Amino acid sequence: MNEQARLQSREGESVPEVVFETRENGEWKPVTSKEVFGGRTVVLFALPGAFTPTCSSAHLPRYEELADAFRARGVDEVVCLSVNDAFVMDAWGREQGAAKVRLLPDGNGDFSAGMGMLVPKRDLGFGDRSWRYSMLVRDGVVEKMFVEPDVEGDPYEVSDADTMLRYLDPEASAAPDVSLFARHGCRHCERAKALLAEKGIDYEEIELGDGITTQSLRAVTGRDTVPQVYWDGKHIGGADELEVYLAER
Repeated sequence: MNEQARLQSREGESVPEVVFETRENGEWKPVTSKEVFGGRTVVLFALPGAFTPTCSSAHLPRYEELADAFRARGVDEVVCLSVNDAFVMDAWGREQGAAKVRLLPDGNGDFSAGMGMLVPKRDLGFGDRSWRYSMLVRDGVVEKMFVEPDVEGDPYEVSDADTMLRYLDPEASAAPDVSLFARHGCRHCERAKALLAEKGIDYEEIELGDGITTQSLRAVTGRDTVPQVYWDGKHIGGADELEVYLAER
């Protein structure tokens, strides 16, 4: 696939016809695209990998939180797709406690390639993975796609659950989804926490050292320092940037 064909919206097109190799009750269960999308309304979001920081801390959890809101607006199923095998996706789903989102393994990358979303992540040792995007599919046809910008790193700006929910229902509103990367004993982190607390904003704290390394932080945010704040999937920055952002809201 040439460069121009990659990372383009596929709105108005049918999804690729592939077979997903899934596991059910300890047995292999092939599932076709038609079974997933045919005659149904599906919200699918795709991400680079199970167990990776942004995917685990923000992308999947928020779709899990809003799954009922999607169903209330006519969505039959919310699907998370990644170029991982069925064993990895099942283990990640258990670790995440995902009960409302279906984790769909695209182990060979066939679906991602057919969508023009298969990209090299060899610098991270990932091989080829899916680009991050979300889409609304009705009876196998893509109605709407939110594709992350084609920039370095792992952008997470438009494929979040809240953006998709607002597309389905412009009047929908929800509390902001805020994640805070921090380190124990960091005074700037404490300042960021105080700013959020002052506004009565709940947040998820992701502490470095608890399975999260500085290398992981850099891969996600492009920075080595903490705190780093994400607001509804958008990278705000450190305590100073957060203070400005809150003042402007």
